[in-house]
Amino acid sequence: MTPNDLLTSLRPLLAAECAAEAPAAGVDAADLEQAVWVRLLSEGAAAACAAPGERDRGRRLRAAVRAEARAARRHTRREVPYDPVADEPADPAAASESGVERAVLAAESGRELRAAVRRLPGRCPGLMRALLSAGDPTYREIAGELGISQGSLGPIRSRCLGCLRRMLTAAIALPDPGGKER
Repeated sequence: MTPNDLLTSLRPLLAAECAAEAPAAGVDAADLEQAVWVRLLSEGAAAACAAPGERDRGRRLRAAVRAEARAARRHTRREVPYDPVADEPADPAAASESGVERAVLAAESGRELRAAVRRLPGRCPGLMRALLSAGDPTYREIAGELGISQGSLGPIRSRCLGCLRRMLTAAIALPDPGGKER
């Protein structure tokens, strides 16, 4: 079998396998197909695929597609897309408005958070104020300030955050699964 005949006979199977694996890998099927061809040709596996037996060729090809799809999944998990103009508005006049608007919304969120922290029960308000303080104190400093053991800070913090989460979730009307507000 000539190399052209081999490529012609394997191409439909490779295209189908790549089309099936690409969505789960988070890549384009054509990109995956190209990567598999590069892998096969660089490893000399194309010659191994030329071995007699249609079943063995298909098995080797599928294994190469799956290996390349796994590698693509690993790469897409690690990659962070870069967009240099994502934070820059297109209109310079809108830049000051969006900055002001962001500042107002951040201040409002901060006020709502501090109000919710004041409504927490027991030791929670003091602990949450200490955790949210700009000084960024250590657990040892917070424990000394509040007069509790350092080992109990984690469980108390967990309970306080759960309570705060429930309070803030109740304050924000979450839409129902159908899209209607409660």
